[in-house]
Amino acid sequence: MNFFHGIKYNIKGFSLALKNPSLLILGLLRFLIVFLLTLFLSGLIFYWHNEILTMIWKAPESGWLIYVWNIVAWLLSIFLVGISVLISYLIAQLFFGVFIMDYMSRITEKIVLGKEVSSDHGSWFQLFFYLICQEIPRAILPLLITFIIMLAGFFTPFSPFILVLSSLIASIFLAWDNTDLIPARRMIPLGTRINFLKQNLLFHLGFGILFLIPWLNILFLSFAPVGATLYYLDKEDPGQV
Repeated sequence: MNFFHGIKYNIKGFSLALKNPSLLILGLLRFLIVFLLTLFLSGLIFYWHNEILTMIWKAPESGWLIYVWNIVAWLLSIFLVGISVLISYLIAQLFFGVFIMDYMSRITEKIVLGKEVSSDHGSWFQLFFYLICQEIPRAILPLLITFIIMLAGFFTPFSPFILVLSSLIASIFLAWDNTDLIPARRMIPLGTRINFLKQNLLFHLGFGILFLIPWLNILFLSFAPVGATLYYLDKEDPGQV
């Protein structure tokens, strides 16, 4: 059930954001930034598509393997689009996305609780620096390691399995990147927050599985802080959301 609850909260957050002007504007801003970066990176990736496919499997000259090769080429195209979205997401996060995410989470917290429960981080610059420091162990490093595993998978006979597994792992960390917004802001120790992820892996997999749908994942990523905040608040005090 936790897996389906993850999907439910992601959609629930998206629905709430559409009804709130502030959340809608912030989400659309994130969407626009990631979308433009994705278009640029997708163009670069598809320019090298044939070379990448050749590294995995050279086109057979004849026989039924040609049909299998075409299917692999089609699947690779979908996969590369997903990768371009994730890379765009990481670039956006490092510069301004994490700040927008935190602000969206604060607004959602106020909607649910009527107030914001958070720690004082000083000036805006100090807050921005703190958020970036939290983002590195929470999303940047795990996703970079996942990308390295994906690339390594291209050179092994188990590449299809490795690519699928790596994508699922990436979706889990992307989900945690959102559910961790409140505990990080409240300065809960990282170890405690990692245990929260371990105890709710199926939820995070369900929440993040929507991030693997090409193009639609940009929308879900843009508004994910809302649903993730709803989940954490409900987990903290069941029934209030």
